[in-house]
Amino acid sequence: MQSIRVVVAGATGKVGREIVRAVVREQGFTLVGAVAGRGEGRDIGALIGLEGGQAGVPVYAGMDGLLKAGVRADVLIDFSVAAAARKTIPAAVAAGIAPVVGTTGFAPEEVDAWSRQCREQGIGGAFIANYAVGIMLMMRFAEEARRFLPHAEIIEMHHHTKLDAPSGTALRTKERLERAMGDLAAPPVPVHSVRLPGLVAHQEIIFGGPGQTLTLRHDAPSRESYVPGVLMTCKWVLKEKRVALDLEEVAFPG
Repeated sequence: MQSIRVVVAGATGKVGREIVRAVVREQGFTLVGAVAGRGEGRDIGALIGLEGGQAGVPVYAGMDGLLKAGVRADVLIDFSVAAAARKTIPAAVAAGIAPVVGTTGFAPEEVDAWSRQCREQGIGGAFIANYAVGIMLMMRFAEEARRFLPHAEIIEMHHHTKLDAPSGTALRTKERLERAMGDLAAPPVPVHSVRLPGLVAHQEIIFGGPGQTLTLRHDAPSRESYVPGVLMTCKWVLKEKRVALDLEEVAFPG
């Protein structure tokens, strides 16, 4: 089986570094490109302190430069920032490279447009707010819980440098919970955001009913939590050539 050729955008960021390390060590994957806002021309392995030093892959300032250099890729993994990803994603799709996107902060119509472009190109894609398997399970459990406990609130807690608030994960959770009820009379699901040093990525959903509460909580003290879901999704987009908005669509196809 041919190795999956991967470009990582946001390669010097906190999540991007973990993704680069994972792609380099994972059998069946080959890192062919790195895009980042700093370090242009430097080897990504040396820049992020990859074990073994050099990765043999230079950093490009943007997707256009990478494509002009003749880099051929199957998948773009984007964990950058929304402003940069708005240029990177359409360039990748136009080149027939399937996007696997963990960047958040987009308007729904932007994701709709990119999804449509993927379908027109005949490629798969994924625009998933959170690739942690635990978050996927939390959302599934929460949809079931709200059938019996319609009053719910979300508290999401992240490191103080996170740019968007509420998080994309919390907004997707809210959307799914409100859709799950299928009842316009059901109360909306408020979201509360906390940004503090010392936090990484945490989410609670608290359900309340007569004489009881139920709390679902997910903690990701390490950004490694996203890696298994991202790699699984890379394989899925190439095999299925469909677009996913939730990790469930990847993990439970059908």
